[in-house]
Amino acid sequence: MSASVKSPRAPLSPLGDDAWPDSVEVLIMGGGPVGMSCAILLAQRGIDVLLVERRDFVFRFPRAHLLNPRTMEAFHDMHVADDIYAATPTHDRWRKAVWYTTATGPGRFDGMKIGEVPAWGGGPDAERYRSSSPRAFANMPQLRLDPLIHRHAVAAAPGRIRSRQEVVGIEQDADAAVVSVRDLESGELRTVRARYVIAADGGRDSAALLGVEMEGPRDMREVVNYHVSMDLSAWSEPDALLGHFMHPAGGARRRGTIQALGPTHYNRDAEEWLVSVAAWMVEGDPDDEAALFASIRRMLGLADDHEITMHSMTRWSYDALVAKRFREGRVFLAGDAAHKHPPTGGLGLNSGIQDAQNLCWKLAAVLDGQATDALLDSYQAERRPTVAWYTAHSLENANRHPPIAEALGFTDDEAEGFRSLEVFVSDTPEGVAMRERVAAEVGHNAHDYSQLGVEAGYHYWAGALVPDGTPVPGDPSDPVTFHATSRPGHHLPHVWLAGRERVSSHDLIAPVGLTLLTSASAAERWTDAVAAVEASMPITVAVVDDADEGWAVARQVDADGALLVRPDRKVAWRASALPEDAASALSSALAVILRGGDAPADDPAEPYLRRIRAAADVLVR
Repeated sequence: MSASVKSPRAPLSPLGDDAWPDSVEVLIMGGGPVGMSCAILLAQRGIDVLLVERRDFVFRFPRAHLLNPRTMEAFHDMHVADDIYAATPTHDRWRKAVWYTTATGPGRFDGMKIGEVPAWGGGPDAERYRSSSPRAFANMPQLRLDPLIHRHAVAAAPGRIRSRQEVVGIEQDADAAVVSVRDLESGELRTVRARYVIAADGGRDSAALLGVEMEGPRDMREVVNYHVSMDLSAWSEPDALLGHFMHPAGGARRRGTIQALGPTHYNRDAEEWLVSVAAWMVEGDPDDEAALFASIRRMLGLADDHEITMHSMTRWSYDALVAKRFREGRVFLAGDAAHKHPPTGGLGLNSGIQDAQNLCWKLAAVLDGQATDALLDSYQAERRPTVAWYTAHSLENANRHPPIAEALGFTDDEAEGFRSLEVFVSDTPEGVAMRERVAAEVGHNAHDYSQLGVEAGYHYWAGALVPDGTPVPGDPSDPVTFHATSRPGHHLPHVWLAGRERVSSHDLIAPVGLTLLTSASAAERWTDAVAAVEASMPITVAVVDDADEGWAVARQVDADGALLVRPDRKVAWRASALPEDAASALSSALAVILRGGDAPADDPAEPYLRRIRAAADVLVR
């Protein structure tokens, strides 16, 4: 069993509502899920943190909803995951995406299903998703997720989560960032000195205050989303969470999308829906509710008097942006302040939470004197290439719908589209061939909905790790297939350990410091090596039984080898066997890790930035 290493600090004491600290260790700009996650992660380690948000904490719009296994691991560390799972569907039937002509309607081809793919670890994907992580994919609209995280943040950092506070200035000196904060209720201006600042405000204020430069295309496609209540129980599709609609009247363009929002059902019986209708579908003033509802009814094949109730709406555009720098002195960019993704693939919120997980253990280590400030440079080295990859992949996913319409024979000629549907449903060789083509194009959306290679397989090319010169396993261009590996920079392989009821290899990793994983037969020698190293960062030795065959395969090192793992479960170093001088080898590895590693010869983000530009050039707008 691993030894328990606890933060040496006490929990944060409550701060009165009227009390404002003159200085804090970390000030967080932005009270969205990324900022609040940072507050929780830092407060758990006893770091003196203050979060300021310019708006209130009333959450009005659904926004993101998909939480992949790596994100749920981070939420597990924050003690938030169980609450998320308790508030989301208890069955797995929602885990698919479907394509229809309409949801219902009187016409011959109304309500016709075009195809479906498993999604988010459902159906045939279930076993490979289960093998990647001890935490399952979850679905929780941000409308409900944000209040949940807010409750946890307020409990972890009592009195330190402040609303209606706008950051209007950031000045930096050698020791701190001096942050000017205006109270939007009283107009009072205050200054707070912070050792470090996390800008998680979506770039609303931080971009101008810091002069952040973003790379990538903007305003590529306008999207208007509507949060509505309506009855779709007449839809023949019983289970799908997400539906796309394509029709001869729309030609090669998707007409729109619907997503079940619950709160008690996440299928056709959902009480609430997120509806996205293509702008060209709205006939008349897009701000006119009657024109909007007419377009929704037309897309779904509903009667002209079918009741729809509007709750809220939002307009936004597809951007594919990555900040040139994720660090500006003592200020770090996280979430949308550092990168903006198209929604396809659902990687925006997930990558933001993973930013928080990466950054906060490093900030805590530096503030606790376990590492120097140089460790913090590895945040950009690790996260920037990763989110550039995510952004490129998301933008490429956005072009996977038009080929379905083309395979169906949909063109600008609506009548021709209906003739093609006659072929599609026919028992002719032409019909069989068309159905095969359509199924193939629908299947290509596995790159969006079964993208385990992206969600679980992201890894760091350089940073707080010691590369061992081995190649990345598998085909790095394959977003679907996930290869578990102990290669440095990759996520620790998940294995349910033999003889321990529902204990994963992930559960052995200490929340503070580094964990050295080894077998029972080599534990004494590695423990002696750890004791001989003068390390500023605590190292926990975690032991797995030699007879555990699952772990013996997953670890990819000999029985007397070891894996050195970070709190975010990234492998920082591995020894394939016990070195002749284990203490010296471990000491050398620590020196590299704690200074943030070595810079690569070429920018790992650049290939993905090129992919972003290429995908933007061919995006169907």
